Amino acid sequence: MKEVKYIVDTTLRDGEQSPGIALRREDKVKIAGLLDKIGVYEIEAGIPCLGKRESDCISEIVSSVKTARISVWSRMNAEDVRQSLICKPHILHIGTPVSYIQIYSKLKKNKAWVQKNILDCVDIALSQGVEVTVGLEDASRSDIGFILSLVKELKKAGVRVIRLADTVGVLTPGRTKELVGTIKSHCDIEVEMHVHNDLGMAVANSIVGARAGAAYIDCTLFGIGERTGNCNFYDFIHASDAIFQFAMSKKQVRQLEEECYELLKGAM
Repeated sequence: MKEVKYIVDTTLRDGEQSPGIALRREDKVKIAGLLDKIGVYEIEAGIPCLGKRESDCISEIVSSVKTARISVWSRMNAEDVRQSLICKPHILHIGTPVSYIQIYSKLKKNKAWVQKNILDCVDIALSQGVEVTVGLEDASRSDIGFILSLVKELKKAGVRVIRLADTVGVLTPGRTKELVGTIKSHCDIEVEMHVHNDLGMAVANSIVGARAGAAYIDCTLFGIGERTGNCNFYDFIHASDAIFQFAMSKKQVRQLEEECYELLKGAM
């Protein structure tokens, strides 16, 4: 029996960071509806702290979908978390820098500060009954000891899923297998893969991550996204439907692409 894997579509969030992509509200709602129709498990609908227009669009998507879970993205900031909760998402993704170059050089902070702040943000969201996924930003360049320590604390706090983000797109299949395998062997927590295509290996890394134990795979339509893009939804399903079980078929994804082509062609 094939393992069941779940698609997290981030076309409306990370995909919209593609050069040339600026979707209208009605376009986003339409795409969300089509993703929902084919059985996508989760739709990452946007970033509420960008403003009222974004928040209103997300709220409409939340109220219009029938089956898919709607998630939003937030920085590791209590005010942003509270702003995100106004949209009433099913899931809140909180991005958390975990590489030393981001913690010490970008944030000018330390590991203890990161751990305290992410746990505070998680507590705010969970207290409102919203599921939390913590995105480990720049996980591919991070110290595995710190990742394991942080993941164990997140698990204790009530986090069910952690997202491994290959923020700068440097993962290789071998490194992906090692990273996911190590986390799964040390902590009983679900793993979500979020990879970029800088080295042309987003689909390969996603497949290897899934085989190593990741249950959730982030994809975008046509593989759009910042820089060289994200894991291509159709290519991932097409390449792995012989080994994994999905809620949708590759034919359904291809038909979805045809319906969304005009809306997204600016980035292709």
